[in-house]
Amino acid sequence: MASLEISALRKSFDGLEVLHGLDLTIGSGEFWALVGPSGCGKSVLLRIIAGLLDPDSGSIRLAGRDVTALPPVERDIAMVFQSYALYPHLTVAGNLGIGLRQAGLSRRDTDKAVRHVAEILALSPLLRRLPQELSGGERQRVAIGRAIVRKPSLFLFDEPLSNLDASLRVHMRIEMADLHRRLGTTTIYVTHDQVEAMTLADHIVVMNKGRIEQWGRPMDVYHDPDNMFVAGFIGSPKMNFLDSGPLGRPGRYVGTRPEHISVSLTAGAIAGTLDHVETLGSETNLIIRTERLGTITARLFGHQDFTPGAAVFLDLDRARELYFDADGLRIR
Repeated sequence: MASLEISALRKSFDGLEVLHGLDLTIGSGEFWALVGPSGCGKSVLLRIIAGLLDPDSGSIRLAGRDVTALPPVERDIAMVFQSYALYPHLTVAGNLGIGLRQAGLSRRDTDKAVRHVAEILALSPLLRRLPQELSGGERQRVAIGRAIVRKPSLFLFDEPLSNLDASLRVHMRIEMADLHRRLGTTTIYVTHDQVEAMTLADHIVVMNKGRIEQWGRPMDVYHDPDNMFVAGFIGSPKMNFLDSGPLGRPGRYVGTRPEHISVSLTAGAIAGTLDHVETLGSETNLIIRTERLGTITARLFGHQDFTPGAAVFLDLDRARELYFDADGLRIR
């Protein structure tokens, strides 16, 4: 385990700055997730930490050691990619052990380490198989195992579950959370899936256009966003942003999450027409058109019997509203 300190990190491509002086400190043994829209710089940041890209300026310190100018092999970092990157001609055992053999470890010690990691990841029955004989989830476990077997100071994951189907992603999330509890290795995890970030990470970092908008514990960021970008990015369905004028509230915009809106067919403060119903079993999402406030999304738990076209009435939970100024900054 090791702490990671990123200071004033900048990176440009063809004159376009994609990282704008980032500062971040990650404690030893912590699990951090980087989230943000495509092109926000999160994968570029990960590759700079790994040593696959050079920063234009700034520094990276791992366990107090400046690794900014070191090649990847000298950084004591293991990275798992979205594409698995397995050697097709090697068995599972061969893929797990290749890094150790290249580092000069004896065959006996390599085999011992491979068997240990295979047991942790339930890969023991698959050690003689080739990658093309494995499922997507099994290939991803091999890719993770290849990183684990080196016992690095820092794990980097770049969207490792994005190629898996929905049910397998849920299963792998549970496996990865359990793996981190057992190993305790400092981890940075890049994902576009906020569910992965919220359920796996100790802390999340929300990035936008090469800048860190906010970082903190997942539920702190969810309940207490600094600005409209963070408030709108974290949460699904996304937060409603309403003109404060018709509501008589502070600031320029009122933010209210869909689950903080009650819907009735008989009475309420805001009248509207039900445009669309999304029935998901565990929840029901209602898309409602109002004259005063535009379109509003409400989230109700469980199956709710609503019909598109119906007249409905809304009430907003005043205690949970958030207020933002004209620049989108939070008014606290």
